[in-house]
Amino acid sequence: MITWVIEQLWVKPSEGSLTNVVVTAAWRCNGEQVSGGKTYTGTCYGTASFIAPDPSQFIPYSNLTQAEVLQWVWDSGIDKAATEASVNQQIANAINPPVIVPPLPWTSAN
Repeated sequence: MITWVIEQLWVKPSEGSLTNVVVTAAWRCNGEQVSGGKTYTGTCYGTASFIAPDPSQFIPYSNLTQAEVLQWVWDSGIDKAATEASVNQQIANAINPPVIVPPLPWTSAN
C-alpha cells in the first residue's frame, strides 16, 4: 500500500496582498507490504517549491487540504508514478534481495 503525506510547509508571511503563501512543501511517499508474515517498507521524500499563486486562485492557508498540496507537488514536477515505482522496488528488493552477503566459505559457519 502506498501513502503520500505532506510533512511540513514553508510560507511567506506576505506576498503582495496575500498572507501565509506556501512556497515549499516537504513530502514523503511511504509503501508497505506484508509478505511471509513480515512487514516490508520503502520510502522516498523530498521537497517541492512553488511559484507565487495567481491571487484569483489563492487558497487561504487555513483552508488548504493535504490533497490540494499533494496535487501542487505533482504539478511542480515530482513524478508520482516514478516515485511510487521506486518505493515498490525498495520493498521488492527487501523481500527478494538482489545482492546477499553469505558467510565466507572458509569459516566454520558452513
